[in-house]
Parts: sequence; structure tokens; C-alpha cells
Amino acid sequence: MSKIRVLLVDDHTIVREGISALLEQSPQIEIVGEASNGDEALDILRKHKVDLVLMDLDMPVMGGLEATRNIRKEFPEIKVLILTQYDHEEHVMSILEAGAHGFLNKSAASSELISAIRAVYRGDSYLSPSATKYLVESYQREAYSKKSRDPYEQLTEREKEVFRLLAEGHTSKEIAGMLVISPKTVDSHKTRLMDKLDLHNRAELIKYALRKKIIPM
Repeated sequence: MSKIRVLLVDDHTIVREGISALLEQSPQIEIVGEASNGDEALDILRKHKVDLVLMDLDMPVMGGLEATRNIRKEFPEIKVLILTQYDHEEHVMSILEAGAHGFLNKSAASSELISAIRAVYRGDSYLSPSATKYLVESYQREAYSKKSRDPYEQLTEREKEVFRLLAEGHTSKEIAGMLVISPKTVDSHKTRLMDKLDLHNRAELIKYALRKKIIPM
């Protein structure tokens, strides 16, 4: 198996030396160069064959996000794994949008770093547990927000029952008998649900029900 050719990009020499010493213990990894910023990294990539760039975020001249975008544009075959001291939520989406294949905190164990490099080299994505947790929570918040903005989700369960039965063509009297409530109560539910959904007649109600797939077409 050929070695994974890695370029280290970090503005702290002592950090690069430490990571280099750690990675050289793996027989699968070869350090082909080091750079202190994104601009230097691009110069090295134009001269040497590299499989994966281990990239810091906060660097002078050209930071990690800009460098990642440039690398992905000029060298789309090269993988980028972000290794940073930052673990803040706001960095996760920016890193992924820049085109990075993975994100790992510098506090991670050496075994996790090597596993991340191998995974990204294989073509997989790799996210630290905290980044994964953030993305899951972000998705859940967005899904809940979309649901809460949907007028239909603002209906009570009883209003949804009445809505479905009305869309199916039942009269208020029929619905009253089916739900064991008075026709007057059915009409009250109908008025409220029509207001909540901003519907003005039965035709609009049926169209809405079809669009929401509450009744079959």
C-alpha cells in the first residue's frame, strides 16, 4: 500500500514539529512538507505530490478557510483535513462550506488523528464528536423551526381530524356524528382551522389537503 503523502500547515513551528513526529510513527503516512500559512501551502502543492493537507485555521497571510477554498479549486483531488484548536459551533459550517473533508480538534488523541487521516484519504468524511453533535442539533433546530412555521402544525389534533373529514367531503352533521360532538362544535373547529390556514372556502380547503397529502389525489 502506498503511503499517504501529507502536507502540514500551521503557523506554529513547535506544533508542526510535534504533529510531524507523531505522524511519522505511522508506517502509512509520509510528511512531504510543512507550511506556516495557506500561501506557502499552495506553493508547495504546485511543486510536490500531496494526497492530504492537514490544515490549521487561524494563520497569517492566508488563513485555513481561504486556503482550503483555493486548494479545492486548484487541486480538487487533494483532501483537506482541518486540525484546529477551535471547537466552536460557528466554525463547523464554515469549514464544510469551504470544502474541507474533515474537522478535528487539536485536543484529540493521536490515534484519532491518524484514523481521521486514513478515513479522509479513503474518501470518507471525518468530524469530531463535538462537530457531529453540533450538526445534529443544528438540523433538529432547523427541522423544528420549519415545523413550527407550518400553519398546519398549529392546528390542534381535533382540528386536524375535522380538517381531514371536511376535505373528504363530509358535512358538519356527519362529522359531528363520527366524532361524537355537536354540529355547532364542528363549525367552531372549522372556523378556527380555516382562519389558521388562511382558507376561505371548501375548494381551497380541499386543494390544501391535496397539497399536504392529507387526502389522496
